[in-house]
Amino acid sequence: MSIDVMALADVLRRAAKAEILPRFRRLSDGDVRAKSEATDLVTEADVNAERMIRAELEQLAPQALFIGEESVAADPALLSKLKEAELAVIVDPVDGTFNFASGIPAFGVMASVVYRNETVAGLIYDPMGDDWVMAEKGSGAYLRRPDGEAIRLSVAAPKPLGSMIGMASAGYFFGEQREKILGNLAKVRMFACYRCAAQEYRTLAGGHVDFAMYNKLMPWDHLAGTLISQEAGGHAARFDGSPYRPTDLDGGLLVATTPDSWRVLRDEIIG
Repeated sequence: MSIDVMALADVLRRAAKAEILPRFRRLSDGDVRAKSEATDLVTEADVNAERMIRAELEQLAPQALFIGEESVAADPALLSKLKEAELAVIVDPVDGTFNFASGIPAFGVMASVVYRNETVAGLIYDPMGDDWVMAEKGSGAYLRRPDGEAIRLSVAAPKPLGSMIGMASAGYFFGEQREKILGNLAKVRMFACYRCAAQEYRTLAGGHVDFAMYNKLMPWDHLAGTLISQEAGGHAARFDGSPYRPTDLDGGLLVATTPDSWRVLRDEIIG
């Protein structure tokens, strides 16, 4: 891998300060558009931040395939190139766009580095807190601040099912499966959905919750957070127990504090 991860982190920060934060709570009606449904939004912040990140990455890592959420929305065939790419950078310019457009300060900028179909680095920048959580494969996960401070992250200690608190997005479960999973979630102590995977993964890797569960898998939503959670000591797999890979677009994803906790959650919640 030949990408300077700290330089990539700085690119995300600069894009947030130039294109995202100046638009927060200042969007006009023409700055927000619906994509697949009324709650699936794109704003001028998403588009302009991604354009800036892409331009800077062309200088930082010209050999890398760039895959951004908004680029794929414009050209869906772009996503199929990931499988054959030796090196790729995958970006979500504003994760939590619904929150951002609603004036809720729970959103983030995410990037992951994929080398030969393996995630080797993940970064989540929080524009409101002005810090990152990030990981490089095999090197642990850290909360990093612009002044150079770095704090190693660790997931929470394992708990029994009835004491677990987690993040569960039920929006992409449907029919009987949705009813079953929502009913089974009554077995845990508490669950929430921030509508922002960036902040949910930060919460998990920081040891504040015990699991995160998703059914819709897009690489810009989950590659960075999954690697960060694993490097913080967590266990991640698709619902059938298979590893989660950059090219996986279905099969669900469950991330927990330990393999044993993962198995309990899969058996009791997903079935």
